[in-house]
Amino acid sequence: MIRQRLSELRRRAFAGRTGEIELFRSMLGEGGVLFLHSPGGIGKSALLDVLAEVAASAGADPITIDGRHVPPVPSSLEAHSIGSRALLLLDTYELLAPIDDWIQDVFLPALPADTVVVIAARQPPSSPWLADPAWRELIRVVALRNLAPRDGRAYLAGQHVPTEFHEHLLDISHGHPLTLSMLVDAVQRGGGALPRTLGDLPDVVRGLLTRTLDEVPGPRHRLALEVCAHANVITETVLRSVLGDEAGELFTWLRTLSFVEEAPYGLFLHDMVRDALDADLRWRDPARYAEVHHQVRADLVARIRSAPDAREQQRLLADAIVVTCPRTRLAAYVAAARPVGHHIDELRPQDTAPIAEMTTRAQGTQQAALVAYWMRRQPDAFRVFRGRDGQTQGYGACLDLCAEDLGVDPGVDSMWQYIRRHGAARPGEHVRAWRFFLDRDHGQASSPSLTLFAVCQVLDILTRDRSAWTMVGAYADAGLWEPTLGYLDFWPAAEAAYAIGDTTYPVFVHDWRRTGVDEWLELIAAHEVGAPARPAKEQSAELVLSQAEFAESIRAALRDLPLPQALGRNPLVRSRVVRSSAAGLDELLAMAAESLRADRRGLFELVDRTFLHPAGPQERVAQSLHLSFSTYRRHRDLAVTRIVDWMWQREVHGHPMDTD
Repeated sequence: MIRQRLSELRRRAFAGRTGEIELFRSMLGEGGVLFLHSPGGIGKSALLDVLAEVAASAGADPITIDGRHVPPVPSSLEAHSIGSRALLLLDTYELLAPIDDWIQDVFLPALPADTVVVIAARQPPSSPWLADPAWRELIRVVALRNLAPRDGRAYLAGQHVPTEFHEHLLDISHGHPLTLSMLVDAVQRGGGALPRTLGDLPDVVRGLLTRTLDEVPGPRHRLALEVCAHANVITETVLRSVLGDEAGELFTWLRTLSFVEEAPYGLFLHDMVRDALDADLRWRDPARYAEVHHQVRADLVARIRSAPDAREQQRLLADAIVVTCPRTRLAAYVAAARPVGHHIDELRPQDTAPIAEMTTRAQGTQQAALVAYWMRRQPDAFRVFRGRDGQTQGYGACLDLCAEDLGVDPGVDSMWQYIRRHGAARPGEHVRAWRFFLDRDHGQASSPSLTLFAVCQVLDILTRDRSAWTMVGAYADAGLWEPTLGYLDFWPAAEAAYAIGDTTYPVFVHDWRRTGVDEWLELIAAHEVGAPARPAKEQSAELVLSQAEFAESIRAALRDLPLPQALGRNPLVRSRVVRSSAAGLDELLAMAAESLRADRRGLFELVDRTFLHPAGPQERVAQSLHLSFSTYRRHRDLAVTRIVDWMWQREVHGHPMDTD
């Protein structure tokens, strides 16, 4: 009775392996070798049990030899009597690697011609198997993969898991059979409670790593794996950013692992192993996790900023979003769909009709008319998301707002009025407004277009200078997007919300003068590793001054340089130029004065004696410089104006400071 029950459960669990089972059936009676390979946990051993039952029911005689239980010497295999219509199952074949040549050249050729041999290993067959023309005719090589979504759902249904749990369990298991079975067990033991991520189940993570990872040679090898787990694709260059000169040796070692695969851009871990390693380190050593995360993240940002073209920037960022999103609480709201075969493109004339049509169908005629207006007015603001066939799959648009465009679009009008009330853009600053987003088939739900839209948004932040505000008013579902955008430090601007037809669009905003890009990156990194970080909020310690207020504050600061307490009360202390620099306000003013040294009128000496190292009343300073007092005042005002300009350029444009 127990044997029958086990057989039934195995058949149910391997309902998704019908292709491999049918291939095996076709070999019965004819002979040959079926070589199955995959990382650990895919279910090779259990599949061998199923194949043994299939063979036994067909009258064959199954013989199983497991590399874990016999020494890798010829006598281990020669001890078995293998007659006609036999099925030889060699499990954990990677442990028999020392006699692989003997098995291929001596042992298997001596077996009866109708013998079927099934080999299960973590690695694919060694090159001699495929280099021999005769073996190429007799061997069938199958790489076992995770269960397809349909097969995963069938497995879960067979385990009596509620249907509403299926998609979530498939998402966090990636369809990996062992992970899926352990999650089912955890759900059933937990009284039906659904884990949010793999990290919620440390015992499952430990079990997975025990079953799938071979022994790691040392701590540097383990760190190399943990670095891999932090990125979608790893190159030797990325590894070197954390591990230094050992990167080459460790990269070579990584290439030997069964759960590491090679892609055009580098190495990547099997999804399940990556998630398990990440969850284990995050739970076991949060400080080390944060350190690795920051190092890998800094390297990624640097590579994005220095990438040779936009396509490479987009690829790097899409990979990062797809890997990072499931590890954060963002996964509870918006899933990141891998944009395989999809790419971002500029707006072309042939795109306008399909964009208008999909907008009319999903968001109404008024929204479609506004999209048409902006495609004419700011065509460069649009990004088109194309599928494999090059057709328009979706689009997004980030408008540059200015007063000349008011009175046409209620959304733009509402966002413009908000910034007028809360910190209007100063001369030289831009207001960026993400006004439109839509996918042809999925609307604003998870899709490759949504992932690419996120790529566009982050790239705009990382690569565009002089932005005062970024506003997001493209999404219709406030409840869905408020947690996600709050995580990204965009706060809800309730008074900026606007209606198009029957739909109200919420608006979320970020003021880059209060929280600059570098500070924003640190804030998001803190969120990603679960460190304490302030929530998105409208008020901040940073102050946004008008150009006139800024100039007056500079003049006051120069007068107060000898008075530290007065200088500490100056509004500039809370300005962007000071907060983004390692230097203090007094040091920045001294640096600004240094820029005057080349002036032949002696402006630096005038500023030095008047403000930096006061030499008495200004009349005395004028005399020491051999200037009439009227000429002195004219030169003084010119020098102060030059200092104001120097500081203002860095306030608005965020130029890097040399504080040496």
